[in-house]
Amino acid sequence: MARFLKSLPVRLLIALAIGIALGSYVNETVITVIDSIRHISGQIVFFAVPLIILGSVAPSIARMGKHASRLLGLSLILAYTSVVGAGFLSMFAGRAIIPHLSIADAAAGANALPPMVFTLNIPQIMPVMSALALALLVGLAVVWTKSNTFATLLEEFQQIVLAIVRKVVIPILPIFICATFATLAYQGRITVQLPVFLQVIGIIFAVHVLWIAVLYIVATLYSGRNPIEVIRHYGPAWLTAFGTMSSAATLPVALRAASNAKNLDQNVVSFGIPLFAHIHMPGSIISIVFLATTVSQVLYGALPDLGTMLLFVPLVAIFAVAAPGVPGGTLMASLGLITAVLGFDEIGIGLMLAIFALQDSFGTACNITSDGPMMMTLSKYTESHGLTLEEEQKTVF
Repeated sequence: MARFLKSLPVRLLIALAIGIALGSYVNETVITVIDSIRHISGQIVFFAVPLIILGSVAPSIARMGKHASRLLGLSLILAYTSVVGAGFLSMFAGRAIIPHLSIADAAAGANALPPMVFTLNIPQIMPVMSALALALLVGLAVVWTKSNTFATLLEEFQQIVLAIVRKVVIPILPIFICATFATLAYQGRITVQLPVFLQVIGIIFAVHVLWIAVLYIVATLYSGRNPIEVIRHYGPAWLTAFGTMSSAATLPVALRAASNAKNLDQNVVSFGIPLFAHIHMPGSIISIVFLATTVSQVLYGALPDLGTMLLFVPLVAIFAVAAPGVPGGTLMASLGLITAVLGFDEIGIGLMLAIFALQDSFGTACNITSDGPMMMTLSKYTESHGLTLEEEQKTVF
């Protein structure tokens, strides 16, 4: 029970409930203090965003480059293509469905917040897009120059950033969420917004299932292999991912599930399942894109324009191939893009974090289950091209 209460989604859910209760009953003086806490905690979270980008993307590119191979390159292409496709499916689903959810009234009639009693601005060390460009260039340069020294430094920097996330950012998140929902409740909007987001979670799950089906259909057409032989073994992996919300914790179960599929190359499974567990996050991207579209409509009264989303999806997909190994890592790394490209403020980020945490079980389960079609594709490719995976297994894992 204690372990359950310590999990991040549970803590965020408790913080959400406390925030709603506080915002519904406190007076104007108290809400000014709560809003100041929201602002300061949000400043700390946003300050860490460029560090998270540098600490996740650059080391991941350098790490992959050191063991670059034909099959590894194909795996990265497959993962990124799948994630981008999932993002665009979520984008079009959001644009088709969200305007019909009667969200427009959710932002109407809100009470104005009084001025904050205290503010503390903490500027980021660099703009988010600069951090992304720097991470990409540094990662690629390390590969081009074969700089083992700098590759090691990047690995150590990643561990430093992850320590900041685990020991500073994640402990602050419940405070940020609590204060965010307190301000929303004080404004009188939460009673109409929360039911909308519960509907959205159900829709996101449906989009997850649809994308998994698309992947299995495409893999079946390419490989000519029976998808049922793979799907029927993935039940325990899906349940484990749903319960733990961790791809790492689910990895042994996913390996066993894929190994039991008789139509998959077992060398491919040994190589591919651990790899794709870290670079293939279509469920997370579906959730991020759909929630971003919803929050934009709820808080800002309009969907993000199509051109902005066509830029946002391929960029945010990068973080699904280089997500930091923390709960909600893909969303954490994407916060900068959500603010820089979509223009979200601290309230919008708070909503994204809270609702994403509530549905994270579905996203993780989708991530794990969607690796099955990848194994079907790679098994066919290695068979057709006569590739051996012995070296990849030795060097990558």
